[in-house]
Amino acid sequence: MKLFIAGHHGMVGAALVRRFQREPGVTLLLRSRRDGLDLTSQSAVAAFYAAEKPDVAIIAAAKVGGIHANNTYPAEFLYENLAIAANCIHGAYAAGVKRLLFLGSSCIYPKHAPQPMTEDCLLTSALEPTNEAYAIAKIAGLKLAQYYRQQYGVLYHSAMPTNLYGPADNYHPQNSHVLPALIRRFHEAKLAGKPEVVAWGTGSPRREFLHVDDLADGCAFILRQDNPPDWLNLGSGTDVTIKELTELVAETVGFTGRIAWDTTKPDGTPRKLMDVSRLAALGWQARISLRDGLRQTYASFLAEQADGTLRG
Repeated sequence: MKLFIAGHHGMVGAALVRRFQREPGVTLLLRSRRDGLDLTSQSAVAAFYAAEKPDVAIIAAAKVGGIHANNTYPAEFLYENLAIAANCIHGAYAAGVKRLLFLGSSCIYPKHAPQPMTEDCLLTSALEPTNEAYAIAKIAGLKLAQYYRQQYGVLYHSAMPTNLYGPADNYHPQNSHVLPALIRRFHEAKLAGKPEVVAWGTGSPRREFLHVDDLADGCAFILRQDNPPDWLNLGSGTDVTIKELTELVAETVGFTGRIAWDTTKPDGTPRKLMDVSRLAALGWQARISLRDGLRQTYASFLAEQADGTLRG
């Protein structure tokens, strides 16, 4: 099987490469913008598909970032992610690719969706405004895959991951997500000998996290299903408060100072937990605990910092 992984340089793509390198009989097709494959270019993507003729494609490429980045650059987030989805999905169909897995995000679901969020709550009410542009692009990709399957019979389907973390994450001070931002903040505070780290909000919101290697294993499992749903939630099925997460990161990093909570800062959505019962009914569940995953991730952070590959 010739497998194209779009976005293999990112955290998710790298985890998929690690996972599918262990699969016998799989030849990985890995191309990036550095190799001349610009996924926002329809002609470049079409030429790649025509030349390489993959059997299966996993679309893990995306322009991603935290709240600050999404809020500051919504036009780029919408345009680039729409272009990637349209080019990769339509290009696959035009080239005769029979199976495709598109990776979305839990942010496709409404801001005030019932908790835990089921696949059926898609498009039932308004999105979270701070990442609406990214979510709209991901919804478009999910629907495009669904409609190609419905209209032409190709097995194009999607997975909606929850908040991800792990090796090769982005630790940028402003543009990273909450977990890598906390790792960097506590690590630098420990090195500087700071007595206190200030965290935003009350710490009461609850969030779900999935190690990126569990995500990759979940994707491999979904691709083994003969007739999967058009989209499946892919998460751990458990959540923690931001306060619990913050304390666990501080413990993992070895920061022994005080954590102060700036309650003048916003908390955000009270809870974001995905219902993963459909995937569990098929026979898959996450295996890496948050504590173990954080320990592995911090070790990766130190290694990436030491060899100069740390993102951010």
